[in-house]
Amino acid sequence: MPNAPRVQRSLGLLPLIAATFFMVSGGPYGLEELVQKAGYARALIVLAVLPFIWSLPTAFMVGELSGALPEEGGYYVWVRRALGPFWGFQEAWLSLLASIFDMAIYPTLFVLYLGQLAPSLGRGRNGLLVGAVVVAMAALWNIAGIRAVGKSSVHLMLALLFPFAALTVYAMWQTPAGGAVSHRASVDLLGAISVAMWNYMGWDNASTIAGEVQDPQRIYPRAMIGAAVLVAVVYLIPVAAAMVAGIDPGPWTTGSWVQAAAALGGRWLGLAVVAGGMICGLGMTNALVLSYARVPFAMARDGFLPAAFLRVHPKTGAPWVSIVACAVAWTVCLPLGFERLVLIDIILYGGSLLLEFIALVVLRVSEPDLPRRFRAPGGPIGAAALGVGPAALLVLTLVRGESERAGPVTALGLGAILGLLGVIVYFATRRNQPRISTD
Repeated sequence: MPNAPRVQRSLGLLPLIAATFFMVSGGPYGLEELVQKAGYARALIVLAVLPFIWSLPTAFMVGELSGALPEEGGYYVWVRRALGPFWGFQEAWLSLLASIFDMAIYPTLFVLYLGQLAPSLGRGRNGLLVGAVVVAMAALWNIAGIRAVGKSSVHLMLALLFPFAALTVYAMWQTPAGGAVSHRASVDLLGAISVAMWNYMGWDNASTIAGEVQDPQRIYPRAMIGAAVLVAVVYLIPVAAAMVAGIDPGPWTTGSWVQAAAALGGRWLGLAVVAGGMICGLGMTNALVLSYARVPFAMARDGFLPAAFLRVHPKTGAPWVSIVACAVAWTVCLPLGFERLVLIDIILYGGSLLLEFIALVVLRVSEPDLPRRFRAPGGPIGAAALGVGPAALLVLTLVRGESERAGPVTALGLGAILGLLGVIVYFATRRNQPRISTD
């Protein structure tokens, strides 16, 4: 096994909460399609209930396993230790594939909102170039070190949330002219749940940096629960404010928060929400580079990737080769469209998430004495029960994915093909791998 360099434990509680906020949420941006598909009342119910079925079980799992196994690579390390190298490789494969579709979304979001300020920069080649610049900025930011990313995430989070705090205040005091809430003739509840799941997913991304977090056994459970509450509140309050203000949800689409803010607070608030959208795109790209780039580093440590991926910056300790390689791959995928990315992302992410819940149960049985300062409720049966809600929601997503096409195949079919490729790649490269200890 290659000799991996030691990383520095320098990230504290508040920066970890802020980084997790961007890995999962990035604010209310992205909820517009949920409101349009379900209307306000149903949207609020979905946003209030989903954290208990989807977010908190995952947050509990991450809190327990990140504290018990605080190593770079996070979920990859858990699955490899619990289920062996084959399933560890599949976990990493599914996560990195999901990152390709996931990371094409957030620079696109930045470009979408930039285009409302400077339309020529949001179209065609200019839009792709701006997206590539966003990825490059996030890569350089990450090479500057995890402390730089963590501190900047706190400031970006506060700047992003300010326009929505102002929007909420305006909504409580005035109603835009003609703003009667429409009565929807049809509701796409499955589509709405899929959008909400996407907006609430990504908690395990925070696990991959566990080797760089101060006192992870104590900090991770607090950070996960704190971030889960923060994200739910940040979603519920602006949607409730828009409902109280009487803004029609029927025509909502990505970017409609700008029109809602302008109607409530005037042009300045609309521009503030535009700026917040750009901050959302940049902040999420930045935080997810931090997360995803640690997976190739961990795989190189186990011999699945060349040892060059183990190189770290001599001053900051950042795995710069892994960061640059991931950034190049994501930039190549920027031309993919926004709409078709979400379902494929959820399908691939869902496969990796189920492996993580299985690892939680297996480690409860096989290593009951593994030090766990925080333990999710219940024994092995309780750990298994945590995965029931997420699994049920993923089944709903698969049903939806069967009807959505991604090119010549359905989103579900493409996800299955990409997942099976991981099995082929593993066995094609297996003879070149060293024996890997799961200790």
